[in-house]
Amino acid sequence: MEGGIRLKRGCPDEKAGRGRKPCLWHRGGGGRKGGLSEGKSREAVEVNVGVPREIVDKEYRVALTPQGAHELVLEGHRVLVEKGAGEGSSITDEEFSSAGAAIVPSAEDVYAESELILKVKEPQESEFPFLREGQIVFTFLHLAAHRRLTEELLKRRVIGLAYETVQKPDGSLPLLAPMSEVAGRMAPQVGAHYLEKMNGGRGLLLGGATGVPPANVVILGAGIVGSHAAILATGMDAHVIVMDKSVVKLRYLEHILHGRVTTLISNKMNVREMVRQADLVVGAVLVPGARCPVLVGEDVVKDMRPGSVVVDVSIDQGGCVMTSRPTTHSEPVYVVHDVLHYCVGNIPGAVPHTSTFALTNVTLPYVTMIADLGLAEAVRRDPSLARGVNTIEGRITNRPVAEAHGMEYEPLEYILPLDYPGNEIFG
Repeated sequence: MEGGIRLKRGCPDEKAGRGRKPCLWHRGGGGRKGGLSEGKSREAVEVNVGVPREIVDKEYRVALTPQGAHELVLEGHRVLVEKGAGEGSSITDEEFSSAGAAIVPSAEDVYAESELILKVKEPQESEFPFLREGQIVFTFLHLAAHRRLTEELLKRRVIGLAYETVQKPDGSLPLLAPMSEVAGRMAPQVGAHYLEKMNGGRGLLLGGATGVPPANVVILGAGIVGSHAAILATGMDAHVIVMDKSVVKLRYLEHILHGRVTTLISNKMNVREMVRQADLVVGAVLVPGARCPVLVGEDVVKDMRPGSVVVDVSIDQGGCVMTSRPTTHSEPVYVVHDVLHYCVGNIPGAVPHTSTFALTNVTLPYVTMIADLGLAEAVRRDPSLARGVNTIEGRITNRPVAEAHGMEYEPLEYILPLDYPGNEIFG
């Protein structure tokens, strides 16, 4: 027993005789008393929090701001930031240093010294060798669309904590919401750009002109991405059709946009008819943690007008258009059946300063809780954070991820006894 928590296995660091502190999963954290840490009776324990530089193509975001680093240092923790990690977001090493963070020369150093790794995008293959047993990686993982990464996390017994599956009891996704908002607002901008003739499109102005009809924009999904895409597209005077299975979501959009958007229930026939007539299709479909369902088949794409554009924001979960495949900011588009496809998985990376601060505003309270309490105690206290645990001790604890890869699923409460009913969280 440790801090009232029964452990299934010994700490890997202790077992290996490495001389390290017990891993952050298997112990209570420390930090100063106050804030989220107030009321802890355990002795304060310094936690090393690491922030490597993002290496995905044209990914300029960083997982922590100087303000966030300062808060963690004040709580008694050590923050290690890879040299140059914040430059893409217009944050200098000097700003991090002034906030109390230590600047280290390489990602390898960050991973070697840190128990809790903060990232924006999922670990890339070159980072796999740096991962170790018991280490927590807190980032956008999107494991349902990444089998190789899932296998690596299991093999290396890494604790994979996914921003996108942290889910509150009302179904909201607090850590995904800010980036969904940014991606939704950017989608019509991107679509308008590629509809221009010199960029390969039909040569349409999204809002049309006097005596000339506007472009038809079809948005698949009325969640955060779809809602913000609709708001921007209507602001650009396009003819906007939003499709979703939820009447409640569609009613809300009609209300806030004062009837300037057309709403339609999503079914196979409606999707087929609307997409065929669209100049711009925005894929904004999400099933938390799971592979995105394909709503638009290749036969429908064939029937779209030449020069039309698909912006599939859902691509990080596999995409909702059959002809979608991941692209990068360096090579963002490709053409299938004379239709341009924009399928960049890190759209908010194009506006890194805005995105970094929007993301860290919502992740920092969870990061502080994990560092102060240890992950085991943190997930016991906060069911929404428990949903974020995707892999631990070589097992998958997120059902949609397991189903996506045909792997075995094990509820988190089988590994860690929890005070709340398992079906309250895990279904």
